[in-house]
Amino acid sequence: MIIEICANSVESALNAEKGGASRIELCGELEVGGITPSYGVLKRVVAQLEIPVFVLIRPRSGNFTYSDEEFEVMKEDILLCKKIGCSGIVSGVLNDDNTLDFKRTQELVELAKPLSFTFHRAFDWIPNPEEAIQQIIEMGCDRILTSGQANKATDGLPLLVKLQQEYKDKIKIMPGSGVNIDNVKAFKKEGFSEIHFSASKLYKNVFVAAPISFNGNAFDESFVRKSDSSIVQQMVENVK
Repeated sequence: MIIEICANSVESALNAEKGGASRIELCGELEVGGITPSYGVLKRVVAQLEIPVFVLIRPRSGNFTYSDEEFEVMKEDILLCKKIGCSGIVSGVLNDDNTLDFKRTQELVELAKPLSFTFHRAFDWIPNPEEAIQQIIEMGCDRILTSGQANKATDGLPLLVKLQQEYKDKIKIMPGSGVNIDNVKAFKKEGFSEIHFSASKLYKNVFVAAPISFNGNAFDESFVRKSDSSIVQQMVENVK
């Protein structure tokens, strides 16, 4: 079973490899669902890791419907990832009504070649997943990262299993969201060949409370989140 760790920093990426991960999806700002990491993070991670590095191409938090300028940024980021030696791209574009934007997503897939391409969790917003997955296959994506259109992949397991059974010879279905030590075996039991999680812990990085919040008190800024190598190792042992 391929273990993909969603790593939000250089430290998280190194911890993922140390723990035995098969590859990472590199991103920033997990608290908002992830955005494209900085050039410095990309360069240092690719230089130091031996396992494959996939990169999230998402220019901002929020929805997955992008302006022309945002879409140009996404394309520039893909070209940069190819130039510095990344192994895969994780992205996707939706229309205003959350249906799949076939034209723009296919443009990203073509631009990313020969890198592997994962259609990310924007899939979980799509109102017609059965129709969309056929289009995603048609455009040449290698896998879909999805929670089965639920908040947690365990709750979306019926759809995940259904999609895998119907399309396993055409595309990989990779469960993600809420996957942990206690439930990872359930996904292996159902025959999924890849799994995605952050294996992260909160670390207190300052010892006084933040005087003011820069995020509207959405989360405590005195903590930082990092992937933990011991959690990764436990997950790897659980599935093997």
